[in-house]
Amino acid sequence: MLHKIFILSLGLLFLMNCNAQKETKTSTKVNADTTGNTKVANKDGEIIYFNEGENKFLKQYQMNVTFKGISEDSRCPKDVTCIWAGVAVAQVEVMGTSTRPMTLNLASMDNKGRKYNKSADFNGLTISLAEVNPYPGAEEGAKALNGKYRIGITIKKAGEDPTTK
Repeated sequence: MLHKIFILSLGLLFLMNCNAQKETKTSTKVNADTTGNTKVANKDGEIIYFNEGENKFLKQYQMNVTFKGISEDSRCPKDVTCIWAGVAVAQVEVMGTSTRPMTLNLASMDNKGRKYNKSADFNGLTISLAEVNPYPGAEEGAKALNGKYRIGITIKKAGEDPTTK
């Protein structure tokens, strides 16, 4: 009889611990300010910022978003004259509460010929790349920026026209 009480109390302890962990993970809303802190959007269309490697659970959309990194940054450096402005491609992994993870390649500009897309659809939502910072400089180039990138994305219901809001 004593061993049954002991096993039951251990089971209850584990269940309470799981619930406490769940509450701390979902309560990570932070407001953005001009110093570059991260921001989780509360309304459709607001910019959500991610540092490279950062992972957030967006409770409003019931999905987990991870900024994996920049796979390509061919943007023309500051103070340099270029033929093509270039593009930055961010790898963003998204996973809904009932879906498998999916990696989206979001570009800083649309170019269908080169298969660059500024936005992608996932679970009835359109995820768009709004910002990629910092911009490469002429001296250091894009390679010096590895690990220092910060992106801003917007999330809207799929098929929604942002100009009608």
